[in-house]
Amino acid sequence: MSVLIAGITGQDGALLAKQLIDAGVPVVGTSRDAASADRRRLVALGIDEQIKLVSMLPTDYRSVLHTLSRHAPREVYFLAGQTSVGVSFDQPVEAIESIAIGVLNVLEAIRFLDPTIRLFNAGSSECFGNSAGQAVDETSAFRPLSPYAVAKACAHNLVANYRIAYGLFACTGILFNHESALRPGRFVTQKIVRGARDIALGRLKQLRLGNLEVIRDWGWAPDYVAAMRLMLQRDQAEDLIIATGRSVSLEYFVERAFTNFGLNWRDYVVSDSQFMRPSDIAYGAANPTLAKSAIGWSAEHDVDFVVDAMCEGARTLSDSYRQSL
Repeated sequence: MSVLIAGITGQDGALLAKQLIDAGVPVVGTSRDAASADRRRLVALGIDEQIKLVSMLPTDYRSVLHTLSRHAPREVYFLAGQTSVGVSFDQPVEAIESIAIGVLNVLEAIRFLDPTIRLFNAGSSECFGNSAGQAVDETSAFRPLSPYAVAKACAHNLVANYRIAYGLFACTGILFNHESALRPGRFVTQKIVRGARDIALGRLKQLRLGNLEVIRDWGWAPDYVAAMRLMLQRDQAEDLIIATGRSVSLEYFVERAFTNFGLNWRDYVVSDSQFMRPSDIAYGAANPTLAKSAIGWSAEHDVDFVVDAMCEGARTLSDSYRQSL
């Protein structure tokens, strides 16, 4: 029996597929339109030809039902839906539909077809909102500050409800920020790394960013997809925070990235109000100790490794690939 990954062409989907294939697990991946799907990350990881990629529209219940019925996976990882907090302010309906309705359709299809199918849902630290300088844990309240976060909070609660009401093995990994060289350029971390590289190469003179004072917990994406797998191997489903436990400012991230390219960031970076969000989280920090006791997981890498590895990826990935992501 196979594993199905909804959203396989994104950073997390591709990295998860790589780990599963390396472990000898057959993988079926879904995209809204398999024929025109962006397979560059799968190609970069050397697994494109080992993936069965099929079309599935998460917002269409019949499409989800047909896909799960046809491929009969033993596990489903829902990593699909809108991924940008910033975009969600401009496209709030798409955020709710692609995330919350998408998860609901998968839950209903599992309940109808085979309640033994296990579901992992990719949650988000954005659900917590501002935590008043405190590290959040699994008991902390959700106070979402964006349409994206509202959608993720809804999906989280749907998963918990179906677990309690119908006995499904369904869980949410509350994922704090996690990065790799496969991040699209619209993410601020990749924008910083590529901006520093391009300034060092003489391709760019200045990098304009939003609020440099925001604080986040940045981890290494391959560590986080390993946690996803562990969460589905337990005897009992449980929602867990996945984070490193170390938070730093965006300014810290910028400084380390520019230092990697032999630059003083203060000479090139400008804080621009046009990149500020209507509402944003000033402080994001996590207490990930429950994941350690529940699944034996803790982050192997923290933000210093993340920045250095992303900078190395910016140097070594092919020019055409990194410019197109």
